[in-house]
Amino acid sequence: MSDAKMSSGLSRRMFMTASVSAAAAMPLVNSPTRAAQPASEKPAEPRDLSAVSMRINKQTYNLALDNRTSLLDALRDHVGLTGTKKGCDHGQCGACTVLIDGKRVLSCLSFAVMNQGREITTVEGLASTDGELHPVQQAFVDHDAFQCGYCTPGQIMSAIGCINEGHAGSEDDIREYMSGNLCRCAAYPNIVAAIVQARDEIRRA
Repeated sequence: MSDAKMSSGLSRRMFMTASVSAAAAMPLVNSPTRAAQPASEKPAEPRDLSAVSMRINKQTYNLALDNRTSLLDALRDHVGLTGTKKGCDHGQCGACTVLIDGKRVLSCLSFAVMNQGREITTVEGLASTDGELHPVQQAFVDHDAFQCGYCTPGQIMSAIGCINEGHAGSEDDIREYMSGNLCRCAAYPNIVAAIVQARDEIRRA
């Protein structure tokens, strides 16, 4: 074999060997870079806590909550406002009704993180600072519109929403728009009478 052919063959062999070696080494060069990713890029876990700021009864609360925490559980277990009751926990009884930006909401069906920065009113926030009851609260007392009282906070909050929404024009309207709030003691006639009284008083104010 001539020197030229030998030189050419060696050159091709060396070139192919060097190319394969370089390709095989690429993953080894890159692997330390992947392993050294900063911890901040770790994906969020379902149980990670989120910072949530809510206005409840005109007071700001800054909470660290699991993203799956319902507004009802946040109010009762994290803020200590137990006036809002846990009934069915499925949005069927109305015992957990609160007002959010003036509109009635079933707090067991709303996540706390959904209410960041919104104005939430519970039954504890209705009476004035000097202890005077809200007209709906007073009407419930006047008409004995409760017996065991468990559903009463939700009934009162829903009644306020019903009046504010303009759905308390007649007793039939009140029955229709309060139908989502259940009373095991069947005090419905007293509840309707209380809402009529409160509606008229609010209109005169």
